[in-house]
Amino acid sequence: MGIASADAVHQLQSLLEDIDEPLKMTFQNVHQGYPPQTLVRFLKAREWNVPKAHQMLMDCLNWRIQNEIDNILSKPIIPTDLYRAVRDSQLLGLSGFSKEGIPVFANGVGQSTFDKASVHYYVQSHIQMNEYRDRFILPYATKKYGRHIGTCIKVLDMTGLRLSALTQLKILTTISTIDDLNYPEKTETYYIVNAPYVFSSCWKVVKPLLQERTRRKIQVLHGCGKDELLKVMDYASLPHFCRKEGSGSSRHSSNGTIDCFSLDHDFHQQLYQYIKEQAFGSEHVELIKQGFFHVVVPEPDPEEAKITKAIESEFHKLGDQNGLLHSLDSMKIGRV
Repeated sequence: MGIASADAVHQLQSLLEDIDEPLKMTFQNVHQGYPPQTLVRFLKAREWNVPKAHQMLMDCLNWRIQNEIDNILSKPIIPTDLYRAVRDSQLLGLSGFSKEGIPVFANGVGQSTFDKASVHYYVQSHIQMNEYRDRFILPYATKKYGRHIGTCIKVLDMTGLRLSALTQLKILTTISTIDDLNYPEKTETYYIVNAPYVFSSCWKVVKPLLQERTRRKIQVLHGCGKDELLKVMDYASLPHFCRKEGSGSSRHSSNGTIDCFSLDHDFHQQLYQYIKEQAFGSEHVELIKQGFFHVVVPEPDPEEAKITKAIESEFHKLGDQNGLLHSLDSMKIGRV
C-alpha cells in the first residue's frame, strides 16, 4: 500500500471513531478482525475518494442495521423442499479453493431460472451465502493458509444462456446492486466459461461501460476454461461444468458426483444446518414461522443502471434480428 493509500485509510478510520455502538457492532461482522483491509475495499470501490467511501460505508452499515443483516443467518428458508427449490433454480455453490487458498464459487448463470420461489427468497439466500462466506469461509481460509484472505474467485457458467434471460435481469440487477453497494471488492477474478453467442454479443456492448478496475477482473475463457483454470486451482476445485469440454450442463457432473449447486453438496448442507441451528438456539426449540426475510434493496448506482439498460437494449436488438422482438416487448426490468 502506497503512502497516499495509507493516508486515505487513516482518514477513513478517523471518520469512524465516533460512530454509534450499533454501527460499530455491525462493522465488526463486516471486517472480521481486519478493519484496514475492509476500508481499502470501500476506498477502491469509490476510486480512493475518502468522503465518497465514507458515505458508502455508512450507507452499508445503516442498511445492515435496518434490515437486520447480522441476524440473517438465523432465518432459515423453510420447509426444506422450498429451500431445495431455491437451490435448484439459483445455481450457486463453493467448488473448492485456489492454489493460493482463495475460495472458488461457481455460478450457473445460463441455467439459473429463478422461477421456483418468490424473488425475496432468492435475495435472502444470496445474502446468507455472502454472510456465511465472509463470517466463516474466508476466516477459515485465512487461518488455514496463514494470511489474510478477504476475496473469492467466481467462475460463471454461461451454458444455456438465451434471449429469454432478459426476464431474469430484474432479479440479477437486484442481487448485483446489493453486492456492489454492501459487499464491494469481494471478488478477485471473474472467469466466464461456456459463453454462447448471446453473451459474446452483450459483452461487446457492456465491456466499454465498465470501470477499468472491473474490466481487469473479468476473463472470458475459451470453452469450459479447464486448461486456464488449472493454472490457478487443482482439478478437485474445478466446478463440474469446467471438467470436460462439451459437458453441456450446469446441473449434473459428468462422473455422477454431487455438483456444488445441489442442496446435497457438503457446502450447502453445512450452511443450511448452521442456519437452522442458529434459528432454534441452544436453549430451547421453538416453531419458526414460514416466510421470507424481507430486505430493502438499495437504489443502483447510475453506472450499474446504464449497464443494465445496455444489456436490455442488446437483448432486444438480438430478439429483433431473430424475429423475437414481439415476445420480448413485455419484458421490462422493474424493482422488487
